[in-house]
Amino acid sequence: MHVYTKLTVLVTLLLCCRYNHTLAQGDGFIYKNGQRTFVFGSYYLPAAEDTLKEMTDAGFNLFSCRNRQELDRLQKLHVQGWMWVHLHKGVTPELKKTVAENAGHPALALWSGPDELVWNFTAHSKLYRKEGIHSVAGAWKKLTPEALAYGRQQAAALLPKLQEAAAYVRSADKGNRQIWMNEAEASDMAYVGDYMNAIDIAGCDIYPIKANLPAGSTAPRKAIQIIGKATRKWTAISQQKPVWMVLQGFSWNELLAVEPENAVGRPVAYPSFEESRFMAYDAIANGAAGILYWDMRYLTSDPFRQSLYGLAREFKALQPLLSTEPKPVTVTAWQPELSGDDRVAATARQYGRDWMVVIVNSADTSQLAAVVQGLHLLNGQQLVELYGTDEVQVKNGQFVTRLRPFQVKVFATGRKWETANRKGRNYAGQ
Repeated sequence: MHVYTKLTVLVTLLLCCRYNHTLAQGDGFIYKNGQRTFVFGSYYLPAAEDTLKEMTDAGFNLFSCRNRQELDRLQKLHVQGWMWVHLHKGVTPELKKTVAENAGHPALALWSGPDELVWNFTAHSKLYRKEGIHSVAGAWKKLTPEALAYGRQQAAALLPKLQEAAAYVRSADKGNRQIWMNEAEASDMAYVGDYMNAIDIAGCDIYPIKANLPAGSTAPRKAIQIIGKATRKWTAISQQKPVWMVLQGFSWNELLAVEPENAVGRPVAYPSFEESRFMAYDAIANGAAGILYWDMRYLTSDPFRQSLYGLAREFKALQPLLSTEPKPVTVTAWQPELSGDDRVAATARQYGRDWMVVIVNSADTSQLAAVVQGLHLLNGQQLVELYGTDEVQVKNGQFVTRLRPFQVKVFATGRKWETANRKGRNYAGQ
């Protein structure tokens, strides 16, 4: 066993003895008054009350918070927030104060550790561009000795502190709230795995729309193909823990103030409603337990903002179904057969006598025969495509449907699962 691994195991065992706590049983849902809710969240907490109310009315139900006053605002609107805690700094007076002040708040849903912790000490461009720690650009990807040595040094310093701080939060929070950590999609799998035992929910952020639509085109951009693959990857990294996917709520050119190296020269490029819908459902069909958006605070396009509100309304209407555990279904694409990252994914949910079945085609080709199986409880049942015209009947536990490139179909047992407010759904992107 590696020396560092031995140290991590020893620290964890000692902490379990030091803090008398019950580990949170994280399932990736949030709870309010005993009711389980699928997360449709936002890193952006608007300062304006009317903007916040518009978001919560649409269906956003979880927001980033920095203090108790922000939790108070959310409580008035009957939604919840997560509180940031600097777990990587250890059990500091600041951590104890934050937990003591907020642990009893009814609008607090969970705790969040530092954003992109591993990315920041391994592959972040600032290590070369700003801090001079790496002597060459892309040092981590090139596996230079200095980058690897720095990563080992930082991991040895930060990860034991994170373990200790997480154990303290569990001991001090009588509400036994979940702990969430978000990383960059390409964060180092080994170092992320080293802290996975300390948290309840894993996650990654991924923002693929960087080029604007070709003139006259309304077809989805191929960049969105990466969402399902990234979700499957992070499901593996999470060691069976729930995964939240953080998706795109901005255009890259809007980030000059915070990420100039990534924003300079970028065109205005917003996902269309159909692209945003594809990315959200592709994440869910591939195992995601929650969807969040970063970072609408920089957003200057109201039509794109309204398209995200339109998607939130769709998810709000489906909350009773989305808040249940996935049913075991399989999907096979036969015409043409697919392999590799081109695939059709499916998931199903049951709420009482109602069902929803989601099918997502991540291939840049039409699928003339996607066979969804495992639906024996629905034999003889007619399913309608929400917001579409397709209808299928389940026979012998399966049905067959056709899909255009990058198409999503959401089937349900009735149109009562549609929202009547269709505002924002016709946004064509940019």
